[in-house]
Amino acid sequence: MKSNWLTGILILSLAVNAAAIGTLGYHSFIAPPEFSTAPCFPAGDGHLYQSLNLSQEQLDKMEPLARTFHRRMVELKASMEGKRLLLIDLLQKQEDPGKIEALRREMASIQDLIQKDVIAHIADVKGVLNSKQQEQFFELLRKSMTPIRTSLSPPIGGNQ
Repeated sequence: MKSNWLTGILILSLAVNAAAIGTLGYHSFIAPPEFSTAPCFPAGDGHLYQSLNLSQEQLDKMEPLARTFHRRMVELKASMEGKRLLLIDLLQKQEDPGKIEALRREMASIQDLIQKDVIAHIADVKGVLNSKQQEQFFELLRKSMTPIRTSLSPPIGGNQ
């Protein structure tokens, strides 16, 4: 009798552990994140603005801006991804060129929205910063947008 109880408890413990590991694995590897915390621009482990030594008041203003911006970018990226897949399907099926052109225009419209949102976000961030922080911010922005050259990258400015 004692052996049956011990076996039952061990099996129950194993089942609970397997369920916990399965849930963690699902949330870590399979389920898409609800909100992307990727930096606006590469800045180490966080957002670009986090390297500017902001006051608590500035951080309180900046964090909602970043959350709203990233949520919007996730939505637009998902929309664009769906349209890319649809475009591939249309091209594969050799659909009517009019359908392909209409989809291309929708994709261009989304790209335009992304550009407008990024520019508006940069302006919002700038509005929170003092003049010294603005200089640092735009210098970091320039550095983050400078392409990294690899041996496969062609020289900038043509054949040199």
